[in-house]
Amino acid sequence: MSEREERGGLGHRVPDLGALELLLAVARLGSLGRAARELGITQPAASSRIRSMERQLGVALVDRSPRGSRLTDAGALVTDWARRIVEAAEAFDVGAQALRDRRDSRLRVAASMTIAEYLLPGWLIALRAERPDTAVSLLAGNSTVVAERLLADEADLGFVEGPTVPAGLDAVVIAHDHLIVVTAPSHPWARRRKPLEAAELASTPLILREKGSGTRQVLEAALGSLARPLIELSSTTAVKSSALSGAGPAVLSELALGEELSARRLVRIPVDGVHLRRALRAVWPTGHRPAGPARDLLGLTRGAAAGA
Repeated sequence: MSEREERGGLGHRVPDLGALELLLAVARLGSLGRAARELGITQPAASSRIRSMERQLGVALVDRSPRGSRLTDAGALVTDWARRIVEAAEAFDVGAQALRDRRDSRLRVAASMTIAEYLLPGWLIALRAERPDTAVSLLAGNSTVVAERLLADEADLGFVEGPTVPAGLDAVVIAHDHLIVVTAPSHPWARRRKPLEAAELASTPLILREKGSGTRQVLEAALGSLARPLIELSSTTAVKSSALSGAGPAVLSELALGEELSARRLVRIPVDGVHLRRALRAVWPTGHRPAGPARDLLGLTRGAAAGA
C-alpha cells in the first residue's frame, strides 16, 4: 500500500469548501461573528468549524479576542491557499453550470409512431409551458429504431409500444392502450354477427405495420404467428388510410381510431380468445435516469397517465 493510500484521500486531509470560505470571510471582515452572519450560520457554528479545521490541519489559524479575530501567521498562509482553492471551485461551478445550461437547452426525443402521432404533441405543448427555452427534436420510428437511437446516444428519452423492454434500456409504464381490428364498412367482416376467433385473425392476410414496430410485436406475441401481410406499411396513418380505402382488415391502436369509428368510416371487429392490451413505456439507457428536460417530460407523461 502506498503512503498516499495509508494517509487517505484528499477529502480526509483538506478542509471542505465551506470551512475555507469561512476562513476567507474572517480574514476579510476581521470578525468571526460578522463572517458567520455573512455566510448565514450562527457564531457558535462558525467557531466550531474553525476549531475543526485547526485540528484537521494541526495548526492554529485564528486568534480570538474581545476586539475581534486575527489570523495567525499560519492562518494567513492557509488563507492564501484557500483563496486559490475557492477561486478554482468557483470556476468549476461556472463550467458545470454551462454544461447544465447546454443540456437543458435541448431535448432529443425518440418515439414509436402511435405515441409520436397521438400522445406526444400534447406532452410537448405542456413541456413548452414549463421550459419555453428548450428546443425539442423528435425522431419518430418503430420501437426497434427508438431503442437503437437511445443506445447510440442520439436521443435523451424514448417511448415504445412493444410487449417487452428492449435490451440495454430501463423503462417505466406511462399508459396502456388497446389494439383493435377494423375494416371498411364494405368488408364482409363488418356484417358478421359473431366475433372473430383468434385463429381466423391469425390466418387472414392483414394490413400491417413493418417488423420491429410495437403494434406488430404485440400482435405477433398475442397470436403466435401471422399470415403473410396483405400490405406492410411503415406508419399508423398509412395503415389506417389503406383500411379506409377498403383494401382489407387492419389492426391499429384505439388511440388512432376515435374519429373514424365515431363516423362509421371504419368498423370495429370483435375478436374472441386474444388479449390485445399493451403497455406504453418511456425508456432510457440502463443506469442513466433522465435529467433536466427529459426528466420533466417523463413527469408530464406519468401525470397525464395518472389523470386519465
